[in-house]
Amino acid sequence: MSARADERRPVVVGYLAAFKGLDLSIARTDLAAFTHYNLSFANPDAEGRFVRDGRMTCMEDETGANLSVAALRGTVARLQASGGKVLISTAGGVIPGCSGDWKALLTPERRAATVAALVELADTLGLDGIDIDIEGALLTEIDRAGDYTPFIAALSDAMKARGKLLTCATASYEGGMIPVASIPYFDLVNVMSYDAIGPSWGEAGAEHSSYAMAARDLDLWLARGVARERLVLGVPFYGYGFGGEKANWSYRELAAAHGLNATKADVIGELCAGCRYITHNSPATIAKKARLAAEKAGGVMVWELSQDSPDHALTKAITRGLLRE
Repeated sequence: MSARADERRPVVVGYLAAFKGLDLSIARTDLAAFTHYNLSFANPDAEGRFVRDGRMTCMEDETGANLSVAALRGTVARLQASGGKVLISTAGGVIPGCSGDWKALLTPERRAATVAALVELADTLGLDGIDIDIEGALLTEIDRAGDYTPFIAALSDAMKARGKLLTCATASYEGGMIPVASIPYFDLVNVMSYDAIGPSWGEAGAEHSSYAMAARDLDLWLARGVARERLVLGVPFYGYGFGGEKANWSYRELAAAHGLNATKADVIGELCAGCRYITHNSPATIAKKARLAAEKAGGVMVWELSQDSPDHALTKAITRGLLRE
C-alpha cells in the first residue's frame, strides 16, 4: 500500500511521549481508535547522530535514560501490528540539553548529512515516516536563515523515495508557523490548536483551547494553502490551572480529582482574571471539534495519549465527532 492510499480516510494522530513512558502510554490507549502514532521526541547529538551504540542519542524515557533501538523497534512493530502507521517526532517545543544545534545541522553544509541521518533512523526503526516538530523561535530562526524549506524539500524527496510519510506540527501564531513554501512537502500538517495561555504565558482569564480557536486555526491553514485532506486539527488531552490551582493537569487527573461530572464543562471554577479555575476540553467540546475536523479537515491529532481517562472518554468523543454523531 502506498503512503497515500488511505489519505481520504479521517486520520487520528496520537503523540506518544517517550518521557512519560511508551509502555504506560500504550497501555492507556485504545489502539483501535488511532491511525497514526508519533513517538516523541527524538533529537540528534552535536554530530547529528540519532543513534549511537544501540541507543538513541537524545530520546529519554521516563527514567531519564536514552531509549534503546531494540526497545523502540519493538514498540514500532507492536503499534504497526495494531493497524497504525508509526512515525518518530523530532525536536519538540523544548529542545533538551542533550540535543545538537538544529540551526547548525540544517545549514547547507550539513543539511544532506542530517537528512541522511533521519532516513537511516526511519529505516533502522522500521518507521512509516518522520514528523518534524521544530517550533517557535527556533523555527523562525531557521526559516529566516533560509534553511527550513530546503531541509523539508530534501527530506520529503528521501521519504517519498521510500514510500514513507513526512508530517509536521505547527502553531498558528506569527513566528510559530511553518512557512507557506514548505506546505506542499508535508503529507499531514498537524495544527497545535491549544496553549493560547499557560502557566507562564498569556493572560489568565481565558481558555487555553477553545472551539473558536480551533475554527480560526483551520480557516487560517486552509487559507495558507494546506489541502483539506492533509490538514489535521490538534486537540489537548490536558488543561491548565490558574489562581492557586495546580498548574498542569491531564484529563485523567482532572476526572480523578474532580469527578467526571465536573469535567463536562470546559472550565472548572470561575473564568476570570485573578480567579481560581482550570481550563481544559470536555468530551463534548472534543466531539464538537472532531465534527469540525470531519467537515473542514482530514482528521484529528492528540497531545498526548497517556492523559485520557481510564474509560477513554476523550478518545471516544473523537470517534463520535468524526462519525458526526
